[in-house]
Amino acid sequence: MKLTWMKWSALPVAVLMAGSVAMAQDQSSSGSQPPPPAPAATPAPAAQAKPTVAQRKENQQDRIAQGVKSGQLTASETSKLETKEAAINGETKADRAANGGKLTAAEKKQINGQQNQVSKQIYKDKHNASTQHYGNNKVDQRRENQQDRIAQGIKSGQMTAGEAAKAENQQKGINQQVAADRKANGGTLTASEKKQVNHEQNAASKNIYHKKHNAKTQPKP
Repeated sequence: MKLTWMKWSALPVAVLMAGSVAMAQDQSSSGSQPPPPAPAATPAPAAQAKPTVAQRKENQQDRIAQGVKSGQLTASETSKLETKEAAINGETKADRAANGGKLTAAEKKQINGQQNQVSKQIYKDKHNASTQHYGNNKVDQRRENQQDRIAQGIKSGQMTAGEAAKAENQQKGINQQVAADRKANGGTLTASEKKQVNHEQNAASKNIYHKKHNAKTQPKP
């Protein structure tokens, strides 16, 4: 009986030792495995190239077109902006003609400075208190329609900056006349004034069509 008790009391010790050996083997086995591969390094983003003179010119024309379409830019403001754009375009063309089609570093710097000034002016004009809003009457609807056509011509490049400046200057004259006539007549237009304005709008409409369909275009970059 004493022998039997020794036999059964030794059994837990053997089981414990076997478990320790197995655990040690597991730890040894896991320690021998190679570590997981490190995640691939994320490539650094490439430096964004600065827009060219032509790209900046197109971007600013798009901003002007959006301002005309939304009414943020009045005809007077647009005329002044496009006059400045036309001057920059003329200077760029002359510089390239004098240098075999290219711009020198000094010329690029000069034009970039001028474009910065126009860019700031576009932002200022689009965010000031002056806006172009029209009523639901026939005269105002035609004025808005013509502004939309000019905006489309600027954005598409069918109208050069110089052409847009002249078209908007014509619209400015009509707007001033309408405002003066309405002020003199308690906010309305007489029959003869409507006839006169309609005649001027017909001339402006033909002028817009001609400028959008002639050979002059605003070249894309």
